[in-house]
Amino acid sequence: MIRSLMLYSIFFINKIYKYFMDNLFSTNHEMIPKTEKEKLLKQKGICLWLTGLSGSGKTSIAKAVAKKLHSKGFITKVLDGDNIRLGINKNLSFSELDRMENIRRTAEISKLFVDCGIVTICCLVSPKKNMRTLAKEIIGKKNFYEIFIATSLEDCEIRDTKGLYKKARRGELLNFTGISSPYEEPVGPNLNIPTKEKNIEESSEILYNFVLPLIDELR
Repeated sequence: MIRSLMLYSIFFINKIYKYFMDNLFSTNHEMIPKTEKEKLLKQKGICLWLTGLSGSGKTSIAKAVAKKLHSKGFITKVLDGDNIRLGINKNLSFSELDRMENIRRTAEISKLFVDCGIVTICCLVSPKKNMRTLAKEIIGKKNFYEIFIATSLEDCEIRDTKGLYKKARRGELLNFTGISSPYEEPVGPNLNIPTKEKNIEESSEILYNFVLPLIDELR
């Protein structure tokens, strides 16, 4: 029954989408191209998509890298999953459909920043492979870098800085990744950062050294 309703909802949404899309006309080809904006900023616009369990260190690493890049004169934007859900995605739940929509919206926002030549760092659990594939398709393969923050469930539960794992174990949080909802580890990510026995400074240095050659071509 639930599956039938979901399929019907998807069919209905697609019909509405097609109706509007048939009456929309892109002006992207008339805009200042990404390459010209990159020349102005003297940096390449890319998206670093950080994925990993809640509490793995995604946002902490992203903030540290953003500060390092800023000190070198690079313009960055960190899109944190919690902040996104407190703003443009505040109407979304943690159902499968809403999680996919959360990824879609965030990827579309990221694409806008990337197209302006900005180094965009997204920090989302994005637990399913198809979610990360969707993000890559929206942002564009040549601008998208999947970064796996490889922290074990055990270590994330020990940290539990937000107390979410305790709530999930008590059954107070439904569909919580790693506890009541699965996490599909990336296969062949662009970068794997194992955080075991590493602090934020050490982990962020790995990402910093990875990204610098990608964005520094125009200097």
